[in-house]
Amino acid sequence: MLSNFRRFIHSKFGALFALLFLGVIAAAFIMGDISSGKFGSSLGGGGETVAKAGGTRLTLTQFQERVQRVFENARRGTPGLQISEFLAQGAASQIYDQLVAAMTLKEYAKDQDVHISKRLVDAQIAQIPAFQDAAGNFSQENFRQLLLRERITEQALREDITREILERQMLAPLGLGAKLSDSIILPYASLLLEARQGTIAAIPAMAFKDIKDPSDAQLAGYYRENAARFTIPEQRRIRYAVIDGERFTQAAQPTEAEIAAAYNQNKASYAAKESRSFEQLILPTEAAAKAIAAEVKGGKSLAAAAQGAGLEASTLTDQSRESLAASSSAAVANAGFAAKQGELAGPIRGSLGWVILRVSSVKTIPARALSAVRDEIAATLRSQKQKRLLSEFTGKVEDQIADGGSFEEVVKDNGLKLETTPFLLANSKQVEDQAYQPSADVVPLLAPVFQMSQDDDAQLIPIKPDQRYALAAPAEIRAAAPPPLEKVKPLVVAQYKLTQGSAKAKALAEQIRAKVAKGMKLADAVSQAGVALPAPQTVGGRRADIMREGQRPPAEVAILFSMAANSVKTLPIGQDRGYFVVQLNGIKHGDAGGQTALLNQVRSQLSDVVGQEYAQQFERAVEKQLGVTRNPSAVADVQRALASTNGGAQ
Repeated sequence: MLSNFRRFIHSKFGALFALLFLGVIAAAFIMGDISSGKFGSSLGGGGETVAKAGGTRLTLTQFQERVQRVFENARRGTPGLQISEFLAQGAASQIYDQLVAAMTLKEYAKDQDVHISKRLVDAQIAQIPAFQDAAGNFSQENFRQLLLRERITEQALREDITREILERQMLAPLGLGAKLSDSIILPYASLLLEARQGTIAAIPAMAFKDIKDPSDAQLAGYYRENAARFTIPEQRRIRYAVIDGERFTQAAQPTEAEIAAAYNQNKASYAAKESRSFEQLILPTEAAAKAIAAEVKGGKSLAAAAQGAGLEASTLTDQSRESLAASSSAAVANAGFAAKQGELAGPIRGSLGWVILRVSSVKTIPARALSAVRDEIAATLRSQKQKRLLSEFTGKVEDQIADGGSFEEVVKDNGLKLETTPFLLANSKQVEDQAYQPSADVVPLLAPVFQMSQDDDAQLIPIKPDQRYALAAPAEIRAAAPPPLEKVKPLVVAQYKLTQGSAKAKALAEQIRAKVAKGMKLADAVSQAGVALPAPQTVGGRRADIMREGQRPPAEVAILFSMAANSVKTLPIGQDRGYFVVQLNGIKHGDAGGQTALLNQVRSQLSDVVGQEYAQQFERAVEKQLGVTRNPSAVADVQRALASTNGGAQ
């Protein structure tokens, strides 16, 4: 199990599923994975049951929707990702296990009377970055807008976060204290110090110049068989209407009466203020304080007098009477503000002892009349009114959409301008115009609109929260499909010839490998290939150096660390670009004995893995105890369905 887990977390999608392991719901929400409210509701619903725990069941429909959604998120990050590649990594099986685990732990928590308080859920919601404003504080407006955009109810979100907290509380402690002995750690740590050297020869597909152009029939057949390779991802035209807070500038202008009222409500803020800076010394007894005060009055500085007593005076900067009273006492504050600049105040009894203060500076801020702050107050009131009017307007638009109003009706009734983009990919690019750049208004609309169905209601999407929004919906959806052959014929011809060249490169690589395996030098085998090839290159290094900072080395280098001594292998370059012949020349074994820092680092990493292994075993034990049922064909059914519905999606 450990080896399988390690292989998986280093795979292309491992990081994604590592995130989902202990935080299936919350992590998915932050990634934008919950949409349409489908996973935001309790497990259950229509469709064939593929897993059941107690009174909760997981349906085939929910499972398929979940895998589809994770795939779409992964594809947004990697536009060229194909569903076949995604599923080949074991994605569907991993997601199925996670969904069943979430359902199982929920039922187990219910049996054990484990409950999550509303306050804890509130705290979790407040920490989600998507719900925070620019200052990092929870924003009710952002919360409302995002739930609306994702079409998920607050109750559904709370249920999901409750499940996530349950999983974290029950699973995380299982790995605490997992400590591995040196006898277990040493072999793994020593592997990092192992050094290998090898020779690599490249046989490029383009080295074969004798490949003829294909006939029309050959090209058409090749294009049909490799349609996924040329498939253009889904494209959408987006229709939208911008709602800008500037439209309310005139209506948001405050009246003179409103400005005067705001001034009077906050008069204390505009009154005259005085702040002072002090040197302060606190002593435990009144006698000691009087002795120091006498020295200062005799001509010593407070700092020098304090130093003579083995003490040190502190500095208080820009103190108001209120702040000084809060940190010491009212008596100390009154004495400090009664003294003149340069004078000594005290000793006075404070909260921590007897206080001596010397007034080092006095700053006086005169009162500000209404005329002096009118523009400042007007700007604040104008901004507040503009936000309120914008919120009321967008609320009205949302109500119209919710009441069944069409996009066109709502736009017309509210005097908005309807705009439509050209066909765009999810990454904002345009297939037929590579120089195209979407406007700043369109970019925030891409992710939410690409999650919508053609018949979904228009959504109000924030472009700049509290300032600018857009009512948006798909205008037209063009499914992922290969373009007509005529449009990409030169590209297909080039790829056809590359594929043919790669097949020849594979055959030649096998011939060279066989010769080297029998004792011929790799350089000699390459020189006798009958094709002009690059000279072999010698590569090598320590495993830890080659894989430093999580960087994955090139496949032709990484393979050296999985080869037997003195062996030779072939390896595809990828994308039909040819083949490598890789020969392992030597191995220098590492020894991490005595390298405490490395041992501790590896121990920490493996302890995390062991902790996760404990969590998985606990899940399996709970699943067995509760009698959870699984449908063994569920993963295969979903894989077939998704492969069919996504076609050659990229």
